[in-house]
Amino acid sequence: MSVASPTPAAPERSGAKPGLIITVLVLSAFVMILNETILSIALRDLTVDLSVPTTTIQWLTSGFLLTMAVVIPTTGFLLERFTPRQVFLVSLTAFSIGTLLCGIAPGFTLLMAGRVVQAIGTAVMIPLLMTTVMRLVPPQRRGATMGTISIVIAVAPAIGPTIGGAVLSSLGWRWMFLIVLPLSVAALITGMLQLRIESETRAVPLDVPSVILSAIGFGGVLYGLSSIGEPPETALLPAWLPIVAGLVSLVVFGWRQLRLQRRDRALLDLRPFTHRPFVVALGLSTVLFMCLIGAGAILLPLYLQTVLHKSTFVSGLAVLPGGLVLGLLGRPVGALFDRVGARPLVLPGAAAMTLSLWLFTTLGPDSPLIAVIGIHIVLMAGLGLMMTPLMTESLAVLPDHLYSHGSAILSTLQQVAGALGTAVFISVATLGTAVGAAVSPDADGLHLAFVVAGCIGLVGLAGAWFVRSARPEQPAEAA
Repeated sequence: MSVASPTPAAPERSGAKPGLIITVLVLSAFVMILNETILSIALRDLTVDLSVPTTTIQWLTSGFLLTMAVVIPTTGFLLERFTPRQVFLVSLTAFSIGTLLCGIAPGFTLLMAGRVVQAIGTAVMIPLLMTTVMRLVPPQRRGATMGTISIVIAVAPAIGPTIGGAVLSSLGWRWMFLIVLPLSVAALITGMLQLRIESETRAVPLDVPSVILSAIGFGGVLYGLSSIGEPPETALLPAWLPIVAGLVSLVVFGWRQLRLQRRDRALLDLRPFTHRPFVVALGLSTVLFMCLIGAGAILLPLYLQTVLHKSTFVSGLAVLPGGLVLGLLGRPVGALFDRVGARPLVLPGAAAMTLSLWLFTTLGPDSPLIAVIGIHIVLMAGLGLMMTPLMTESLAVLPDHLYSHGSAILSTLQQVAGALGTAVFISVATLGTAVGAAVSPDADGLHLAFVVAGCIGLVGLAGAWFVRSARPEQPAEAA
C-alpha cells in the first residue's frame, strides 16, 4: 500500500558521481567510527591517570556506543525530513566539536561529555551511508559495495587499539583526539563542497516521547548491565532497577511505534521486522558486534596488558594483523555474496568466530604472543565472512521506502550489541577477579569473560543455520 505523505520538497540534485559521493561518506565514516575503540588500549592508563575504576572508565567506550544507539533511531526521521547534505554537515560538525572537547578535557567529566557529542555525530553517519548505497548502487553490485562499508564499520574499530597504542606509546592520550580533529575538519570541508545527492524531503513531525522512551530504554538496560560488577557501596542504584526500567521503556517504545506507523509518523518504522531474513540477519549481527567490540576490542587488549604485561604499543600491534585481515576480506566477500548468497559465507564465518572465542579461554599468563595473534586473526576472519552478507541480506529484502528505517534499526542494534558486549564482558571479568586484586581484571576474571563470549558464539553458530541460502533479489514494492 502506498504511504500517503505531505507534498515533498524539491529534490536535491546530485552534483557529483555516485562513486565520489560514496567515497566521501566512507572516508568520513571511517574517521568517525575509528573513535569507537581508539581508547580501549588506554583504559588501564586512563584508570590510573583519572583515578577512576575500570567499570567507570569503560563508559568512554560503552557510553559512546550507547549514545549512538539512542540517536540512531531518530535517523529514519532525519533522512526523511532533511537532505543528505544537511544531515552530513550536522554530523561532521558535531563530531568535530566533540573531538575538540576530548582533546582539551582536563578530567573524566569533560572527556565523557566530548565522547557523547562525538557519538551524536557518528550515529547519524552510518544510516546515511547505508541508505545512500541502497539508493545509488544497483542490486547486482550491492554486495561488493557493502563490502567496502564493512571495512568502515568493522575494521575501524578493529584497528582502533593499534592506532591508539601507537599514539599512547609516544604521546599522551589527548593526542588520540587532537590527531583526528584535522581529519574530521577536512572531511567536513570536502563534504560541504562535493556532497550533492538527489533526494526528496517531507515534513515528518518528530515524536519527542519516542525519543525519550528510546533513551530511557537503551540507557537503562546498558547502565544496569555495566554496573553489575561495581561494589554495592559505589553503585548509584541496584543493577536490576535500571534494567527493569529500560526493558519496560523499550516495550512501550515498540508499542508506540506500532501505533504511530499507522499514520506514517513513527520515529522508527518497525515494518522491517515483518521480513524474516531481516530478523535473522539482525540477530546474528547482534552476536557479531558483541564479540567484535566486547571481546576483540576490549577484553583482548586488557588481557595483553594486565596478564601478559605487554606495553600499549605492543598490544596495539598485536591486534593489527587481525584488523588487516578483516579489511582485506571486505570486498572479496561482498563479491562472493553477489554470486552465492549469504549462507555459504555466514556458516563457516560463525564456526570460525566460535572456535576462536573458545581458544581464547585456553590462554593464560604464559601463553606466547604469537598464539594470541593467531587466534585473533581467526576471529577477525570469521567476522569478515559474516559481516558483509548479513548487512546486505538484511537490507536487500526491504522495499525502497523502508531502507532508511531498516538501516537505522540495523545500526542501532549493532551499537547496542557493542555496548552490551563491553558492559557484560567487563562486568563478568570484574566479578571473576580475586578480591583485593588490582583495579583491572586479572587472569581468572578475563578467562571467565572469554567463556561467556564463547557461549554467545555458540548461539550465533546455531542461528547461522537459519540464514537463507538463495541469493537475494531486488524486493518488490510492499503490498
